[in-house]
Amino acid sequence: MKQRNDSAQLRVRGLMAAVGVSLLLGGCATTNNPNDPFEKFNRAMFTFNDAVDRTALKPAATAYKKVTPSFVQTGVNNFFGNLSDLWSAANNFAQFKGRDGMNDFTRFAVNSTLGLAGVLDIATPAGLAKHNEDLGQTLGYWGVPAGPYLMLPILGPSTIRDTAALPGDWWGDAWTHVNDVPWRNSGIVLRAVDQRASVLDASNLLEDAALDRYEFIRDGYLQRRASKVLDTDKAQERADKVQGKIDQVQEKVSERLEKLGVKKPAAPGEEGDAVAPAPAGTEPATDSAPNNPPAPAPVSSEPVQK
Repeated sequence: MKQRNDSAQLRVRGLMAAVGVSLLLGGCATTNNPNDPFEKFNRAMFTFNDAVDRTALKPAATAYKKVTPSFVQTGVNNFFGNLSDLWSAANNFAQFKGRDGMNDFTRFAVNSTLGLAGVLDIATPAGLAKHNEDLGQTLGYWGVPAGPYLMLPILGPSTIRDTAALPGDWWGDAWTHVNDVPWRNSGIVLRAVDQRASVLDASNLLEDAALDRYEFIRDGYLQRRASKVLDTDKAQERADKVQGKIDQVQEKVSERLEKLGVKKPAAPGEEGDAVAPAPAGTEPATDSAPNNPPAPAPVSSEPVQK
């Protein structure tokens, strides 16, 4: 009986906690931005994250970038980036992007073997472009709306959809499956510091700029996520490739016509024969018909003699 009462109390407490969070977010709702109805709550989390960053993360990243050799930083970034390629490949396959999925899987295989467990990035110079796909993008591909903007403690900007996808992304992160807890936690901290160090210059410029950093980060995040879900950057790449092929075909056609002795069609405005120069010593005619007809002879006022 006592166990049932304890279980009931736990359920009641969980329900009360859920209701409390809902009321908190509902009370923070504003109508300034339709994509950010929880702006007051998000700004409070942004202030908290900014304090943590200024106190701990940014000083650690600054020291890391100053002390650690650049090739070591590159190796750390490559190592964790190589692990993310495997999960990116799975999400590409889930979005029916078979070519990108095979590309990312091949990147992981090549860099994990020839690249010394991913420390060296051999795949990129070999022409295997990197894709950063996650579960939030996969949900967006299948029509799940992004939902309101949400600033998470420590983790930073997100949306309701991306927040719901976080457990799946954590599971898909190969480093989270390391059994040795000290090694796993050390790697998580190292990756966070390395990622923060990679954006130090950009963050310094943002801090010096006279603007609302919260709105800048929010709008930039939402636009970037929408672009990644819709693959607008890839569409531009495909358009550039098509235009390049068209230009190559036009060049080949022009070369073929020149070999056959066919003159290139004149461009608009270049048609017609050139005007021959006037002979030396002659003045150009300024009055010519029909634009300038000859002036009539003057009429005499005297009577005509018979």
